[in-house]
Amino acid sequence: MIEIRPISAFDDNYIWLLTEAGAPAVVVDPGDADPVLAHLRAEGRPLGAVLITHHHGDHTGGVSELREAFPDLRVYGPRDRRIPEVTDAVGEGDQVCPAGLGSVFRVMAVPGHTSTHIAYLGAGALFCGDTLFAGGCGRVFDGTFEQLAGSLDRIAALPGETLVYCAHEYTLANLGFARWVEPERPALTARIAAEQARRAQGRPTVPSRLDLECATNPFLRTRVPAVIHAAECFTGQTLTPGAEVFKALRVWKDTRYD
Repeated sequence: MIEIRPISAFDDNYIWLLTEAGAPAVVVDPGDADPVLAHLRAEGRPLGAVLITHHHGDHTGGVSELREAFPDLRVYGPRDRRIPEVTDAVGEGDQVCPAGLGSVFRVMAVPGHTSTHIAYLGAGALFCGDTLFAGGCGRVFDGTFEQLAGSLDRIAALPGETLVYCAHEYTLANLGFARWVEPERPALTARIAAEQARRAQGRPTVPSRLDLECATNPFLRTRVPAVIHAAECFTGQTLTPGAEVFKALRVWKDTRYD
C-alpha cells in the first residue's frame, strides 16, 4: 500500500514522497534536495527513484544532489535535453515501475505549461506537476494554449475519484479567480470555505479529487455556459467552447488577476 506525503519546499512547492513498508522511497519533482534528504535520514530510508514532470528548476533543482547521495538512483522524466539528470526518458503510454513501489504508473503527455510536460497516473493518483492545479492550471511557457487546453481535457476525462497531486499550494488564489468567473456557484463557495479552513489549520489543500476540480475549476469547465459567458464578457467576442474559452480565461487571469 503506497503512502503519499508532501514535503514542503521553497515558498509553496510540494515534493511528493511515495513509500511502502520496508522499501526505498520515490519522490516526485524534487526542486530542492535538502528537505528530501532530511526526511529520508529521519526515516532511515534510501531513495530508489525520482519522477520528473517537466524541466523547470523548482522541479528538478535537487536531482543532481540526490544522485550524488544515491549513485544507483533512477530518474524518470520527459525526453528533454534541458533535464540532463534523467536516466530513463519516458513519454506518452510508457509504463514506469519505480524501485520500491508495487504500483505501475502510466505516463501521459500533457504539454502546454511546457512543450514536453508529462504526468504519471497510477494507484488512483495523478502526479501532474504544473499542468493542473487545485482550482487552476499552469501558465503557458514554451507550450501553447491549445496544447494545454487539450491536456486538461484529457485529464478531465479520467475517473472522478482520481486524486490530483499538483506541485504547488496555489489553491486559495486560484479559487479567488474561479469566483470571478462563476461568482454565484454554490459548489465553489463551499469549496472556498473548506479550503480556507484547511489552510487556517496549517494543512495542505492538495491532493484534490478530480470530480471536485471538474465542478469548481474554471479551466476544466470551458464548455459550461456560465464560464463561456464570463470569458466572452472579458474578451468582448463570441468564443468557441473549449480551447478558445480556455485561452480567454488564461489571459484574463494572467493579465487582470495575478
